[in-house]
Amino acid sequence: MTTTSSAGSKLLSAALIASAGLFFAPATVLAQANPPLVTGLPDFTNLIDKVGPAVVNIRTSEKVKPGQGGPDEEMQEFLRRFFGVPGMPRVPRGGVPGQEDVQRGVGSGFIISNDGLVLTNAHVVEGADEVLVTLTDRREFKAKVLGADKRTDVAVLKVEATRLPSLVVGDSGKIRVGEWVIAIGSPFNLDNSVTAGIISAKARDTGDYLPLIQSDVAVNPGNSGGPLINMRGEVIGINSQIATLSGAYNGISFAVPIDEAMRVADQLRKTGKVTRGRIGVQIGEVSKEVAESLGLGRARGVEVSLVEPGGPADKAGIKVGDIILRYNGQPIERSADLPRLVGASAIGSRAVVTVWRKGQQQDIAINVAQLEEERAAGAAAPKAPSPAAPPNALGLTVSDLTEAQRAALRGETGVRVDASSGAAAAAGLRAGDLILQVNNVDVKDARQFNAIIAKLDPKKSVALLVRRDNTTRYEVIKPRQ
Repeated sequence: MTTTSSAGSKLLSAALIASAGLFFAPATVLAQANPPLVTGLPDFTNLIDKVGPAVVNIRTSEKVKPGQGGPDEEMQEFLRRFFGVPGMPRVPRGGVPGQEDVQRGVGSGFIISNDGLVLTNAHVVEGADEVLVTLTDRREFKAKVLGADKRTDVAVLKVEATRLPSLVVGDSGKIRVGEWVIAIGSPFNLDNSVTAGIISAKARDTGDYLPLIQSDVAVNPGNSGGPLINMRGEVIGINSQIATLSGAYNGISFAVPIDEAMRVADQLRKTGKVTRGRIGVQIGEVSKEVAESLGLGRARGVEVSLVEPGGPADKAGIKVGDIILRYNGQPIERSADLPRLVGASAIGSRAVVTVWRKGQQQDIAINVAQLEEERAAGAAAPKAPSPAAPPNALGLTVSDLTEAQRAALRGETGVRVDASSGAAAAAGLRAGDLILQVNNVDVKDARQFNAIIAKLDPKKSVALLVRRDNTTRYEVIKPRQ
């Protein structure tokens, strides 16, 4: 009895030990296989000692007549851009009778060459008659604006000095979300203030010519034009914008990638202006529904909604409804990608555009022209005739195009929507719209269009290429549930 009890006790103890071993073994393995990926916090002191002297304070002033401009105008600019210190007092300086210097604002900048080249934002020096650059050692220089580009918000200044401290230019293409960065500038005119944070996103689409770097570094009025710096002491961006409802920092700030800023700065330094390429198309995003209906598989590329008559794309054979997938081999994922790539192309160069047309890819060679001012929209579509036929399965009543409508389409064919109801109305189609294609099939006339619709699977979505006024885009009509 005692032996049996002892044996049973030993067996129970062994079972408990084994059970405990099984319980703790995975935890031990996990601890060994997953060491901490982050240890401690960075010390920025040596970094700031190295890069701080190359960051400058920028003050601007403008000569105005009495009663012109002033605080109200400056506050409007402040609310529009969220940067600069508005409403500074007028300071009479003498000079031209009836004029006085108005200090327009305070910003930041940084030196990129020992002989006095300074980068900042275009809006910091916009409208300025005088620009003063102050270094950390209190030396002050009058700066000449070599050029400014509003689209990228980059400006290049020159001060007459030598052996100045300068920043090392980094590679904004190699940045990683989550890495530490610092900003140095003059928020609220407080010289060389330092803030730190991490990169929140690498390519935030807030402009048509460049995706911006998003960070949570505290940026306030006066920081504009200052550098965003990585832990190697390299400048990777120019602090340019913030997202805010109050005008002050709210956790989201944006910087112009230094790669793009240097490309622009090089042109500004050499010629005082930036030239960009264009191919003469208006584009839009490709939705998931449109991509599936056209056989693209996933949403990618950009949809051509308008082709400029006589422009490079028109001459090359680009058509409304084409989906541009690549430009010179570079994939187009977002609508901001194409203007950026085309804009960076050399004027007169030959590019290859890959389009998706009627279920197939095509490579089209195109000559890049210089970007011009946008042209005015064309005439509105003629009035709708009274509907005579009953609506088809999509809820559309259509009619053949008039000669004038055919001429406006420049040889393309289609039908005109006279009335819209049911699924078509729910998708946004309305009287006056022109339908050019159904699921990649060209529409020739009303009879053919209704025949195509009658044969469609009522359980599947339908992609219609629709022109409204001077814009063309795909509209997807979903089946009724």
